[in-house]
Amino acid sequence: MIATQVRQKDAVFYFVAYPAEDLLGKVRFISRFYAEGDTLPPQEVPAEDDIAQFIARIEHNEKAFQRQLSRAKVRAIRNFYETAITQPPIPGAVLLFTAETLRFEPLGQMANVGNLEEPASKYLIIDGQHRLAALHFYDRTHPEDARTLNVPCVIFDGRSDDFAGEMFVIINSTATRINKSHLVDLYERVSWAAPDRRFVARIVELLYSAPDSPLRYRINRLGGRSRQEKWILQAELFNEIHRWIKLDWAKLEPESGDRRVAERYYGIARDLLKSAATVFGEAWGNPAYMVTRPVTLKALLRVGADLAPREAEPEAGRVERWVQRLAPWQEQTRAFRNDGFYERFPAKGQVERVGRIYRDLGRWAGVAARPSARPDKAESAER
Repeated sequence: MIATQVRQKDAVFYFVAYPAEDLLGKVRFISRFYAEGDTLPPQEVPAEDDIAQFIARIEHNEKAFQRQLSRAKVRAIRNFYETAITQPPIPGAVLLFTAETLRFEPLGQMANVGNLEEPASKYLIIDGQHRLAALHFYDRTHPEDARTLNVPCVIFDGRSDDFAGEMFVIINSTATRINKSHLVDLYERVSWAAPDRRFVARIVELLYSAPDSPLRYRINRLGGRSRQEKWILQAELFNEIHRWIKLDWAKLEPESGDRRVAERYYGIARDLLKSAATVFGEAWGNPAYMVTRPVTLKALLRVGADLAPREAEPEAGRVERWVQRLAPWQEQTRAFRNDGFYERFPAKGQVERVGRIYRDLGRWAGVAARPSARPDKAESAER
């Protein structure tokens, strides 16, 4: 097929006018799409295809695009294809990706125009699944018209899954497409993410998935869309762990690339939460109490940031030591009942209330604040 080769800094990619009929047979749909009563089922993603697995996790499992919204969007785009006369139905380029390195043969003296071979496997759609899904249904009802359409496509080839992931983030990281909780999952995938944020993302991932984590599956990774019982938004938890790590970053930075270091910090946060769960007893995870609500969990982690430098080592026996250390909290359990909670911890807003609970928890347990972790400084930064 005829393609234009585009060079931008170190990147090389291709622009192609793909005949609609040919293109629909060369792309892989990951999410499920609807048009009226018809369904376009998602194609199975091979376990060994890391790139497809990554995009599937974001597009389908993490529900970056909700099914009902996708159905409405596909229907609207298909209707536009049916009614567009003078306007081009697909004026914007669809972004495609293949891990295969495609052979490009220039035509004569035109170094950047030539024949581009097609991949043996199907393209992944980095951006444009809804437009192509609508085209699929349009082709069913208007096959003659669909054959006249050429779809502008930008093709990226021969890159790693990290490249595909980074491109996906760049295209989709706006407020209307991907929220901050989703982006936390992607920090390790993008080359421009700050090292401290990648480090914190590893810890948050372990808090969500590790079998021994008290927060396992209790973290809302969907930005408020989950219907299951969750305790804290992933973005909120990320911010609190990041606050903690920044206090130690000067010491941590040289070894932050070592996953074992992130696992060590995960172990400290895990044991803090285990100790708190033991101390609070039946109130932990109890909907009649505010103990496992974001406002208290964030305050708990701030106490952990103060406690860890002094008493985290040795790891052996840490939970038992901290259960004794935090035992005074048990006497204050009633203060965390839902009824009257906001009167017992009066504040102008969530940020101020977290700071108040943090100071009370520290005072009850006799844990002094680290100088650089004083609530007034941190809270003003959050605002």
